[in-house]
Amino acid sequence: MPRVTAIEIVEDRSAQARLDEGFLHLRRLRARNRRADGSASPEYPIDVIDRPALDAVAVCAWARTPRGVEVLTRRGLRPAAYFRRGRRAALPEPEYLLVEEIVAGVVEPGETGLAALQRRGADELREEAGLEVAPGALRPLGGPFFLLPGIASEKIHLLEVEVARPPVDGPYEAEGDGDGSPLEEGALLEWRVLAAAVRACEAGEIEDAKTELALRRLAGRLGVALASAEESPAASRR
Repeated sequence: MPRVTAIEIVEDRSAQARLDEGFLHLRRLRARNRRADGSASPEYPIDVIDRPALDAVAVCAWARTPRGVEVLTRRGLRPAAYFRRGRRAALPEPEYLLVEEIVAGVVEPGETGLAALQRRGADELREEAGLEVAPGALRPLGGPFFLLPGIASEKIHLLEVEVARPPVDGPYEAEGDGDGSPLEEGALLEWRVLAAAVRACEAGEIEDAKTELALRRLAGRLGVALASAEESPAASRR
């Protein structure tokens, strides 16, 4: 398939769309704080972002190789990052199209418990990376966390799993078409040495918070020493 070069807006439905429909739901509320003495604060506005799937799972797939521990990342289309272009950012930045992350996906509504997280993680590895793993092989990687607790209710659960690294070098296209969405077009997979991947996060080459947290937690679990980007200026993919 030809590579994706841009995301084109066909229609902007912002003014007509309901806030409680679609992939994200925006609740626009007025609230007040209740205090222990029975008093209350003045009313104030709150915006809360929900989606039908309250939680998400992110999977750090890794392998032992002659180069050391390597981890799998995936570059995929991220419209929110793409549409930063043309706006005034706090610091100079590139124009985004693909954003590098670990494999991730939402937990289906009604699915609860560790087994549900493991099933979803295994599904995402198969759909996004072409890797087949038994759900029970995925292990929790620390506690879940919020990304934007001031406005978004979503929590992310990290899992890790050791896999067999395919014999590839450099970025390569994932097999299949993920979940069939156009957002899966042009995705690229890459295996990075774990310590170098963390340095890439520090250097701003990988700009995804859940990915950096997962890599650091995995390094701690496996006893992999990490040097900061300032201490080790070598290329991040070495």
